[in-house]
Amino acid sequence: MNRQLAHLSDEALVLLAARSEQSALAELYDRYGRTAYGLALRVVRDPALAEDVVQDAFLAVWRSAPTFVPERGKASTWILTLVHRRAVDVVRREQRRRADSLERAPEPVAEGVVEDAWLRLQRERVQSALRRLPDAQREALELAYYGGFSQSELAERLGQPLGTIKSRMFAGLSRMRELLGDPGTEMSWTSTT
Repeated sequence: MNRQLAHLSDEALVLLAARSEQSALAELYDRYGRTAYGLALRVVRDPALAEDVVQDAFLAVWRSAPTFVPERGKASTWILTLVHRRAVDVVRREQRRRADSLERAPEPVAEGVVEDAWLRLQRERVQSALRRLPDAQREALELAYYGGFSQSELAERLGQPLGTIKSRMFAGLSRMRELLGDPGTEMSWTSTT
């Protein structure tokens, strides 16, 4: 492939993409396509969905290139953040789709129905508590626990200092404990007393 733009910085390529230069987008894809796919695959854990995420993210790069502000961060961070956000959106969509299909499926009558109901209730409580957190705390916790990212990876992906990520996660977990109550005081559904 002809790489006439290989000498340009990532930021310059985004600016050219903002002017509808398709070759600039192609160069960005050459530079970050594999990394983007690896990131997407790590989050969605499905090769086909990861390909869709990368395609959607680079389409977003193309469409939103005019809004990129180089002073706010590196182009590579911006691109990979778009990939990660799209991947997390896909995971959420797939979870909702699976939950919807489970809700429509007949309830199995077997051992463990009580435990399943208790786990579903706990999951709903956790999701409800997550929705009550400030966006920054919720994003850090969801990416760490649902996306599997370490705090260092989150700091890099979100363009934030590691201390900020740690503080957000600590504050978010503390607030979750408050919202969910002390687990030792809850009554178990499975107890026979």
